[in-house]
Amino acid sequence: MSGEMIGLIGLISLFVLLGLRIPVAFAMFAVGFVGVSILNSPQAALSQLASDSFSLAAKVELVVVPLFILMGNVATETGMSRKLYDAAYAWIGSIRGGLASATVVACGGFAALSGSSVASALTIGRVSLSEMKRFEYDDRLSTGVVAAGGTLGILIPPSTGFVIYALLTQESIGRLFLAGVLPGLLLLSMFILTILVITWFKPAMGPKGPSTTFTEKMRSTGGAAPILLVIVLTIGGIYTGIFSPVEASAVGAGLVILFGTLMGNLNFAKFWKAAQDSVVTTATVMLILISAYMIKTFLALSHIPQWLGTYLEGLAIPVIGVLAIMLAIYLILGCFLEGFAMMVLSMPIFFPVVQQLGIDPIWFGVLVVLTLEMGLISPPVGLNVFIVKSVAPDVSLAKMFRGVAPFWFAMLVTLILLVAFPQIALILPNTMIQ
Repeated sequence: MSGEMIGLIGLISLFVLLGLRIPVAFAMFAVGFVGVSILNSPQAALSQLASDSFSLAAKVELVVVPLFILMGNVATETGMSRKLYDAAYAWIGSIRGGLASATVVACGGFAALSGSSVASALTIGRVSLSEMKRFEYDDRLSTGVVAAGGTLGILIPPSTGFVIYALLTQESIGRLFLAGVLPGLLLLSMFILTILVITWFKPAMGPKGPSTTFTEKMRSTGGAAPILLVIVLTIGGIYTGIFSPVEASAVGAGLVILFGTLMGNLNFAKFWKAAQDSVVTTATVMLILISAYMIKTFLALSHIPQWLGTYLEGLAIPVIGVLAIMLAIYLILGCFLEGFAMMVLSMPIFFPVVQQLGIDPIWFGVLVVLTLEMGLISPPVGLNVFIVKSVAPDVSLAKMFRGVAPFWFAMLVTLILLVAFPQIALILPNTMIQ
């Protein structure tokens, strides 16, 4: 049996295991280990496991994962995320659909702390849904905006998605972080525009919130100032070359802990809980990465990436056509697979093709992460929608999925703009100070 056939059987087996609800890390590891054993030997598979584990443990870049996760968890435990929402609420809450727009802004701000879409949706949802319910927002808009706004967590840096992409492709984490800034702000703006359009045609879906005085606006902004300072220092430090991504994560986590302590909101119990959650999340990421390295080796031995690259080249279609095919595959897979699972499964297959065709890997990384975001609100899986369901159990899933539909199309428009104008993603990383 040829290597390509064994690789194809392995991929089919992987999808079967995922369909049986086997955790993605265990499913990928099982297929990868068995595949390497068949194509090489069991001893080679064991050697690969030991080698990959030590290689990952030796990568200093991985330190950004627990530190940025800790930064977000401490911000949540100390109520700093609430201050972000309060500041956005004070400035734009009084316009039509203003509470929904404030939710998007708060999700964007929290995304710059946590790097997690699930954390963004869960944390901001707990704060904002009750407020929107109090002002009689339509359930479709209120839950839809929280689910969609939460997806900003893996596009706006620091993004766990970019870290995993960087480790799978050997690209620069710092350049990827900067590449996500303008697309993240563009998507945030598209979400707000979507809210304005919805409430323009259907004002009852998003009534105006209470007006605030200039003094109240400034007071709420002052409350959010520590978080805004951390965001500016970490991202600005990477751009100007003052910090590496690892140093920026340490500075950010340290400052959040310091501010929480000085404001009297952080005690040992809260810090311990934030640290425990960070360890669990980091361990999950590490398991997925080790499994990804194993299946990457299996696919390389099976020659499937080379076969796919040769096949796509033989189609005689332009590079933009091949890119469109890959993105379309991501959009389809996003309806059935969790985002990180999609990335670690597809990179060993697609990335060699990307390199072969001369597609900018940083730009491609932004496009991939954006399609992963779309999968987070695509039925029937739509992880972020289920997260919001846990916060708003009285709203039906059908109503929530209808609510996120306009935001999904806003993301599609953003994706098209990024494909048409790559410099939106590339201008910051290409001008960063090394």
